[in-house]
Amino acid sequence: MDLLSLIGVVLAFMMLLLGTLLHGSSVLSLWNLAAFIIVFGGTTAAVLLHTPMPVVKRALSIVRWVFTPPRLHAPDLVSRIVGWSEISRRQGLLGLEPSIDNESDPLMKKGLQLLVDGSEPETIRSVLEVEISTREHTDLDAAKMFENAGVYSPTMGILGAVMGLIAVMQNLADPSKLGEGIAAAFVATIYGISLAYLFMTPMSNKIKSITRNRTQLHELLVEGLISIAQGDNPRHIENKLKGFLP
Repeated sequence: MDLLSLIGVVLAFMMLLLGTLLHGSSVLSLWNLAAFIIVFGGTTAAVLLHTPMPVVKRALSIVRWVFTPPRLHAPDLVSRIVGWSEISRRQGLLGLEPSIDNESDPLMKKGLQLLVDGSEPETIRSVLEVEISTREHTDLDAAKMFENAGVYSPTMGILGAVMGLIAVMQNLADPSKLGEGIAAAFVATIYGISLAYLFMTPMSNKIKSITRNRTQLHELLVEGLISIAQGDNPRHIENKLKGFLP
């Protein structure tokens, strides 16, 4: 669990609720079904119209990274690569074959398989870099979907406010309904801006950050596998890969 993300969400809701109470309004004043439908429904419709289905599926599958990011431990990866290099020096590259089944990451499995198959270092680099680039591009597109939602939602909020004011104008003959109607109209603006700048845009940036970190780890993996293929000394490999660590 990413504690900072959880704290951020809790603070966002607390800010909205406490801000409403300190201004003398009730929490219930933040709820308006029509505004909710216009902002959330309209934003969803715009995003679906804008985004291809594969990107939507990928975005929904990695949105959990905001709260439960994938484990990214560069020092552990360096230790594993050094371990592979020691096995290869003692038993040869074929000695790495049992390690393939022990890995869950598809990129690691493919890289180890290329090593066991005796692929040339440049072949290993070209094959893995294509996959890394494709993964990064796919995940950045998925993050962009949330960024787009943050672009559309404030406009949907304005649309909801205008539609609410139109309803208010139709009730000018009844002054008792004006205050409540105007307040309800601006709830849509709150929804739109809050959705964009408290949730969608930060979520997009968090996923982009995780994606960049994953790409750096994968680049570390590629360098390590190539060093093993070249028969480098395990200590030299370790020193080389430590340059990737912050």
